[in-house]
Amino acid sequence: MKKVIKTDKAPAAIGPYSQAIEVNGVVYTSGIIPVVPSTGEIPEGSVAQAKQAFENLSNLLDAAGCTMNDVVKTTVFIKEMNDFAKINEVYATFFEGDFPSRSCVEVARLPKDVMLEIEAIAIKNA
Repeated sequence: MKKVIKTDKAPAAIGPYSQAIEVNGVVYTSGIIPVVPSTGEIPEGSVAQAKQAFENLSNLLDAAGCTMNDVVKTTVFIKEMNDFAKINEVYATFFEGDFPSRSCVEVARLPKDVMLEIEAIAIKNA
C-alpha cells in the first residue's frame, strides 16, 4: 500500500508530486532543495545550501519514521562539480557509521537556481 509522506519541516512540493512516498517500508523521497521551509529563503553558498538540503532531508525522513541512518541510496545533483569536496564534507556529517550508496551528477540547472538537490531511498528500521 502506498502512503504519501508530507511535512512542513521540508520544502513543499512546487509541482504535481509528493515530498515522499512509502511502499512496504521503503521510503522514496523527491528531490530536496535547500529552501528554508519557514521562510522560503535559500542560504548563500554551496556549504550553507548543502547543510540546509540535508536538514530538510532529515526532517522529511523523520516525518516518515526514519533517520538518515536508514538511507540506503542517495542521488546528489550539483550545479558545479568544483563544489564536490565541500558538499562531500557536509554530506559525511549527516550519517553515522556506514554510508549509503550514492550517485553524484553535475547538472546545468536546478529548481530555484539552487546549488544542489538530493533524493534518497530509505528502509524503515534498516
